[in-house]
Amino acid sequence: MKPVSRREFLEAVAGLGAALFIGGCSKNGQAGPKGSVPRMPKVSVDGLFVASGRGPAKNTRAAIEAMGGMGKFVKKGDFVVIKPNIAWNRPPDAAATTNPEVVSELVRLCKSAGASKVLVLDHVIDRPAEVVLGFTGIKDAVEKAGGEVKAAQQESDYRTIEIPKGKLLKSDTLVRDILEADVFINVPIAKTHSATRLTLGLKNLMGCNWDRQSWHQSASLEQCIADYATAVRADLTVLDATRILLTNGPKGPGRTKDVDKVIVGTDPVAVDAYGAALFGLQPKEVSHILIAAQMGLGSLNPSVVKTV
Repeated sequence: MKPVSRREFLEAVAGLGAALFIGGCSKNGQAGPKGSVPRMPKVSVDGLFVASGRGPAKNTRAAIEAMGGMGKFVKKGDFVVIKPNIAWNRPPDAAATTNPEVVSELVRLCKSAGASKVLVLDHVIDRPAEVVLGFTGIKDAVEKAGGEVKAAQQESDYRTIEIPKGKLLKSDTLVRDILEADVFINVPIAKTHSATRLTLGLKNLMGCNWDRQSWHQSASLEQCIADYATAVRADLTVLDATRILLTNGPKGPGRTKDVDKVIVGTDPVAVDAYGAALFGLQPKEVSHILIAAQMGLGSLNPSVVKTV
């Protein structure tokens, strides 16, 4: 029996006229009155898959293949959204933004698996956004691989979602395209951050909401990160650790280190725990990772780490 896709499920709920609008958007992408938990992963794969060596695209492909191939996640006709970190007007070698070769290889793998559309997006901070998309190398790399690129810069690009398990956040916003996607892939770069010590997968989700400053002004930025991750769950997290930023994060310029790794998993906490070790840190030393684990979002100690 073919599993029901998230889009099909939402359409079925809309057709039944449910009182609670599950998923936060209807078939035509308009927000319901409140929304609910919008993103729950469809596939869970035990452990982490780490590919090492020269070549970001090669490592990305090897890690995905090791966990069973992109076909585990992407089916024919799927709409896929990929969310790298492309907030800053920095070149790829500055390690402030996700390596474009990692992103473009993911686009190719999704298209090969049958995706009808692959959209790469982020809430870009530096301006103008079009210049940032070009200077980071993302726009050219993605379009050559057959994908599309978007900077989610307008408030109308976002929809309200409910965060029922949140302790500080009870609702927030999420890019509408992610709500409508069949598959959502989170592709952070591993780097330091002045406010949260590190920014990896969980922190990268902050770029999916409209008003990130409200998190900074809250009682706990770290709790907000974990709260949001209870409602916005990527199907797959791909951590780019090709070159990591060791100082002056998140924007740099700063000291960098070539690690030449790509880490892939469906457990966002486990991916971040592995990423923290690249900086010589225990996961519990990064508050939002520890809080996310305590909230049941994943394991600080992945059961299996397969090195490719």
